[in-house]
Amino acid sequence: MTEQHSPQFERGTDGPKVIVVGVDGSDSSLRAAAYAGGLARRQHALLAVVYVQPVLAAGAALGAPVAETTDEIAEDLVAQIRDAAERLKGIFEVRWEFHTFRGDPYTGLVKAADELKADAVVVGASEQAGHRIVGSVAVRLVKAGRWPVTVVP
Repeated sequence: MTEQHSPQFERGTDGPKVIVVGVDGSDSSLRAAAYAGGLARRQHALLAVVYVQPVLAAGAALGAPVAETTDEIAEDLVAQIRDAAERLKGIFEVRWEFHTFRGDPYTGLVKAADELKADAVVVGASEQAGHRIVGSVAVRLVKAGRWPVTVVP
């Protein structure tokens, strides 16, 4: 009888334990958060809500307070999520955390998923027309092939 070793570490559980969802305030990202929240609730998983703050070159900002603006977006997203969680308290219980990363959305979500040891990543479909040509964050995450990726329309 030969001994077989699994090439990858398995946590010994069924289903995802950490679900990362990218949010940026767009309608599709908020739908993705709602979907991921339902998935996390059903799987008893931790929902890691991730906002990636864009980093612009100093000249590109043209004097606009980009860091302050993106901080305000992050604070607003946290407030929206807390309000939704409070409304559902006693009906649905979901363990969740909010994380902010800096960079472009793809790199930030990859870093978040790696650092948080994500079992699954959920994102909203891109609402930008140019992504049909260049490729969306969702497509790039799928092509990375490191986690199951769900794209919510």
